[in-house]
Amino acid sequence: MQKHATYLAFLALGVIWGSNFIFMKWAADFISPIQITLLRVVFGFIPLFFVALLTKSLSWAHLRHGHHFIAMALLATALYYLAFAKGTALLPSSIAGMLSGSIPLFTFLAALVFLRDEPVNVHSVSGTLLGFIGVLLIAKPWHAGAGQISPEGVLYMVGGALSVGLSFVYARKFVKPLKLNPITLATYQTGIAMGMLLLTTDMGGIGSVFDDTRAMLGLILGLGILGTGAAYIIYYFLVNQMGAIAASGVTYIPPVVALTIGAVLVGEEVRSLDILAMGLILTGVWRVQVARQNAP
Repeated sequence: MQKHATYLAFLALGVIWGSNFIFMKWAADFISPIQITLLRVVFGFIPLFFVALLTKSLSWAHLRHGHHFIAMALLATALYYLAFAKGTALLPSSIAGMLSGSIPLFTFLAALVFLRDEPVNVHSVSGTLLGFIGVLLIAKPWHAGAGQISPEGVLYMVGGALSVGLSFVYARKFVKPLKLNPITLATYQTGIAMGMLLLTTDMGGIGSVFDDTRAMLGLILGLGILGTGAAYIIYYFLVNQMGAIAASGVTYIPPVVALTIGAVLVGEEVRSLDILAMGLILTGVWRVQVARQNAP
């Protein structure tokens, strides 16, 4: 029974993350990317905070780690979500979702530069090259005119992937040794990010998203409660049940879900070259993971 629950949680998390892009797209018709990010974090913080209270995961003693929580709030929440919201506003949701599959590639590069303990071999090098060829095929910088993909949107998605990749490296080097409950870290980083965004967001017109039922439900339920709050809880459940490497396999699902939603449910145009590009990104991610598993 426990195994079935784990598999269901694995699939659910992939679907939740993959559907985030269409919810961001709907909200972007009414409010700015930073307003989307703020409301997403606010509604994601609520379930996390209650779970943290119920599990007694918060303590005044944690204040001495505040500088680490601030760094994680910036890299793994505020900047990451904002960059993805900006990128998705400029791109078809399916394209944005496919580009999100590059997160593990940027995590590998960040670890290679800052930790210097990543395996460098034929798997990791070829995987990284394949992944970035896939990103290049999606961006198509050589293609001008009608149907051109927004280079700015691609750069925002790449920036978001790099931000969360750096957050994984930071957490591995500075946060993991603290041996904190994962819910503790998620609650602090989300709460601090919420404070940062409240101080920097222009609130003008932010209520207009609540005038549209689809955009409102997508933002509150899809992006906030499920896409942020529940997603953190499910992910850490999977890490505990499956281990970090196996749990990271969930990153293969969101690009496929985003592509399916964009093409089938929304009617976005998806070309065969885009599907090939997504395949290259996912193959690259797989090869990088193989390199880690085979490392001595």
